[in-house]
Amino acid sequence: MHVQTLSSGSEGNATLVRAGELSLLIDAGLTARELYKRFDDARITPRLIDHVLVTHGHLDHARSAGIIGKRHEAIVHCAENIMRNRTLIRAPKLAVLRPGERIEVANIKTGDKVGIRTVPVPHDCDPTVAFRLDHQDRVVVLVTDIGEPRAEVAAQLRGAHILLLEFNYDPDSLDRGPYPEMLRRRIRGGRGHLSNDQAATMLEWLAGPELHTLIVTHISSKNNTAELAREVATAKLAEMGRSDVEVVIASQHEIGPNLAV
Repeated sequence: MHVQTLSSGSEGNATLVRAGELSLLIDAGLTARELYKRFDDARITPRLIDHVLVTHGHLDHARSAGIIGKRHEAIVHCAENIMRNRTLIRAPKLAVLRPGERIEVANIKTGDKVGIRTVPVPHDCDPTVAFRLDHQDRVVVLVTDIGEPRAEVAAQLRGAHILLLEFNYDPDSLDRGPYPEMLRRRIRGGRGHLSNDQAATMLEWLAGPELHTLIVTHISSKNNTAELAREVATAKLAEMGRSDVEVVIASQHEIGPNLAV
């Protein structure tokens, strides 16, 4: 299994997972034009995408999911209550994604399969889920758009070899930044996003002995920096005696490395 971020941040999120001949996309929050540029950069033919998984209905995660489903006959998995959203309704193959369930998705030609556990997380778009993906005893975990650290969420997601985790904002930068106070309260709230320190708490709960790579995701361009997020993540890993874990910063504008799980 391989994982590769195509985009990460408030302008749009998309992550590519490949397992044998099975290709799936987690979120499709870029415009179609921009998403196809990232496919080209990643050397993936869009018609080979078998499934699209949508964490929640906000545009920066769902914007082009329906387009990918319509153009390439990919099955789009999303919560039932957002299936009629204009970003999703155009997909001819929609499957209900229920929080708290485990499903298997497959490439119908080769039989390659990925198991997916959906874990509900607190965010101001109900439902929002984190994913735990497994294939041949290798595990990828993606946790983003979660308003606060929760041990019960982490307990259901442990075992990652590669962990994609939101480090959204630095509190001081948020306080000094351009956002109005109402938006700041939303971000700080229990249904908003994780600060760097909150993400470090989740990292401590999620980082098991299997973990070899942390991908730092959803970094705010206004209220954080890659340097600050990396510093906090690296310090937490060192505190845990896990300086062996590689830290990769996901970019808004460039694809990430194609990482073997």
